[in-house]
Amino acid sequence: MRIKQLGLTIWMTVGLLLLSFGQNQTPLEYIEKWKEVAIEKMKIHKIPASITLAQGILESGSGNSKLARLANNHFGIKCHSSWTGETFYQDDDEKDECFRKYKSASESYEDHANFLKKSRYQPLFLLDITDYSGWAHGLKKAGYATNPKYPKLLISIIERYNLSELDSENFISNEPLVSTKKKYKKPLSKNQETITLQFQHSVSKTANLVPFIIIKKNDSYEKLEKEFAIRKWQIIKYNDLKKNHKLTEGERIFLKPKRCKSKEEFHIVKAGETMRDISQLYGVKLKRIYKRNGLDEGVVPKQGQRIYLRSKKKVS
Repeated sequence: MRIKQLGLTIWMTVGLLLLSFGQNQTPLEYIEKWKEVAIEKMKIHKIPASITLAQGILESGSGNSKLARLANNHFGIKCHSSWTGETFYQDDDEKDECFRKYKSASESYEDHANFLKKSRYQPLFLLDITDYSGWAHGLKKAGYATNPKYPKLLISIIERYNLSELDSENFISNEPLVSTKKKYKKPLSKNQETITLQFQHSVSKTANLVPFIIIKKNDSYEKLEKEFAIRKWQIIKYNDLKKNHKLTEGERIFLKPKRCKSKEEFHIVKAGETMRDISQLYGVKLKRIYKRNGLDEGVVPKQGQRIYLRSKKKVS
């Protein structure tokens, strides 16, 4: 009987070891598994999905750490005095420290979002949601981690796997997520991996952070409405277009309202340029440009004329 029990124990131990090896995930596999959850948390809590995933990868070793496997804790959050749930103990900065234990990893993601709502993290929510560098440094400054290299490590993960693409404007909308095709490139080399999300359009930003796309052949308002959860009237309004305007290949289209001023002080008009051309180039509201330069709406600027973009035209 003892021999049988010993044999059973050995086989159970071997089985557990094999299982643990089989559970090892790569960062790419971790991203594939949790990216939708990270995006949903961004939509609800306004925390960049890139930051959430980078922290998950770093804190949980891509889901392979003991804390992640046995306690479903993907963000290294300790108990603290407010925690009333289950606990898990392991050595960290000090011996035998108390960590939060969750029923599922999804619960860990939700608690992570709520944890960042503490007052000391509030300055982070004043940052642009695409400013992952600011968020990374802000987390360290607010005391999330003691490692002085914490911001650098997060930024490295985000840039290595192009996670900032998940913070794109079409994900931030409160509308339901748009179904898009996602293609993952193979590692560039043994020491470098990359992940690229392929969408129909790439979202860029002007210097004053207004998001825009470049129209492709056969694009239509209906296609843009589906891809970016934006209405035709919004496209017309944001881009100072006429209701019967037809989209043309190579045209710049803004997805959010243009701003009142540019980072540039002025623009020198080139041959054939209109005021709307200048408005679209800098992401500045057309009416503001007319008003700032003391011009009536509809006036065509002259070649070589200086058009002010930040402050009013100086009166000589």
